[in-house]
Amino acid sequence: MDAEIGGKRVQLLHELIPNIARIAVLATTPTTSSYSGPFVEDLRLAATRAGLQFEPILIGGPSEFQSAFGAMSKAEAQAVVVQAFFDPQYVMLIELAAKYHLAYMSGSRDAVAAGGLVSLSPNWQELYTRAAFYVDKILKGAKPADLPVEQPTKFEFIVNLKTAKALGLTVSPTVLATADEVIE
Repeated sequence: MDAEIGGKRVQLLHELIPNIARIAVLATTPTTSSYSGPFVEDLRLAATRAGLQFEPILIGGPSEFQSAFGAMSKAEAQAVVVQAFFDPQYVMLIELAAKYHLAYMSGSRDAVAAGGLVSLSPNWQELYTRAAFYVDKILKGAKPADLPVEQPTKFEFIVNLKTAKALGLTVSPTVLATADEVIE
């Protein structure tokens, strides 16, 4: 699912950074995670449609974070969208984003609370609640293969105003009104 909301991510970054011209993506190499291909391609298409330059940075792991952010800076990226694979390292990534003056976007509320600019993700609580339906059906004898696959229908948009201010951004009242949570 994360690889199908690139358009919305690019739109949110454009609303938060009206003069944005270049977006980077930090993702794994295809050999590290096959998910990176669709994730990067969805963002590339969205950036292209929005008339933005796109800088894919594909790395094998955390040991390459410093050089990855150096490459983003050299490419003059203004924002970075981070693949969920790297969510456990968000503290280190947010420090690097701040050092290189990059707006940090992820799918993690925790990352935004720790200083990232924005996150967009499925509403995990709703998905966990919905899982109870499947557990109930299976316990009553249903075969898991016969149950329908459900995609998330509700998403959470969270923005950090302190980070926006540190980046010199003014978040519009319209964006604030659409946010599910505003961290001050």
